[in-house]
Amino acid sequence: MRKEYEMTKKELKDLKEASKPVRYMVFGGIPPTSPQENANMVWAKLGKKYGFRPMTVRPVQGKSQRFFTAEASDE
Repeated sequence: MRKEYEMTKKELKDLKEASKPVRYMVFGGIPPTSPQENANMVWAKLGKKYGFRPMTVRPVQGKSQRFFTAEASDE
């Protein structure tokens, strides 16, 4: 079942920061994590904190970016 959640302003800021492109030079052939991977890590952290499955997040139309719906986790 989907449930509506609201993240804090700091959490939204962290998510936006994680989604920014990363400038880098590759030494040794190991690139940094991508913006998508970084954003997924933030969503996973929020999912643990609020009790939802991160890959089910959808924005709430007509509300601020801090509001979203997701399926509650089974834990």
